[in-house]
Amino acid sequence: MSFRKPVRIFWLLVLVDLVAVFFDVSKLIFIAKPLLMPSLVLELVYAGVTSNKKLVLAGLFFSWMGDIFLLFESINPLFFIFGLISFLFTHVCYIIFFLSTSSAMPSLLKKQPIYILLILSYGTGLVWLLFPHLGKLQIPVILYSVVICSMLLCSIHIYLKVKEPANRYYVSGAAFFVLSDSLLAIDKFYHTIPFAGIWVMLSYCMAQYFIVRGFIEWNVSTK
Repeated sequence: MSFRKPVRIFWLLVLVDLVAVFFDVSKLIFIAKPLLMPSLVLELVYAGVTSNKKLVLAGLFFSWMGDIFLLFESINPLFFIFGLISFLFTHVCYIIFFLSTSSAMPSLLKKQPIYILLILSYGTGLVWLLFPHLGKLQIPVILYSVVICSMLLCSIHIYLKVKEPANRYYVSGAAFFVLSDSLLAIDKFYHTIPFAGIWVMLSYCMAQYFIVRGFIEWNVSTK
């Protein structure tokens, strides 16, 4: 992986945001967080990706919207719902993108169906843990869990259909997204996690970076 300027900008913003979260500097969070996804868009532009990027850009746009909505959830709980919906659209974009990958290679899920069982078990267990504490958000959280687990399954589905290292980036990104959202949900609805804001943001940023990085590598390999 080459060390390009947009990559440095993204991880510098990540560092600033994490430090701001740790020290609870809200003004700095309001500056750094909305710049995270635009810096990844800059990475796509700098990498010269010119084709098949609409779904990835749409995913980054909805993530950007979700980031902004969640900044205001302490003001009104509705902003959390808006953020949830935004990230739901993000995952739908990534699902469609993964499924649009065509190849004669077999699906890894067909060769190793154990992954389906493992991820479905994880999603079911998470919902079971959170369900008594969700109140009016039971249906939205169940729907969100189904979608994000589907996104992870789709990334595994295309693992053999995409050349390395793009396939590893995709699965890593999807897995970190599941981790980030799981930590956020557990901390919000079930039990406080020490330094939850740090772990949620770090895993979220790694998820988005890996997916974008995978997309760039995939474009390079198909040229």
